[in-house]
Amino acid sequence: MKNLEIWLRGIIAAAVSGGAGGILTGFAAVGIDPQHFNLQQGAGATMRIGLAAALINSVIGVAAYLQKSPLPDA
Repeated sequence: MKNLEIWLRGIIAAAVSGGAGGILTGFAAVGIDPQHFNLQQGAGATMRIGLAAALINSVIGVAAYLQKSPLPDA
């Protein structure tokens, strides 16, 4: 049971790490295109791109973790 717990924690850590990177990527859009992505009139667009990037990066992080550790050790 301990190996399963370690494996699941690894998946969660990969998702959180990817999500955090995605949020930062979303906020980088403010510097790239401040007319469309900003924290005033464009706050909705900024949050949407940040959440989309977080989701995509989380999926990539989990996929990379599963590539290295597809199943918990027995």
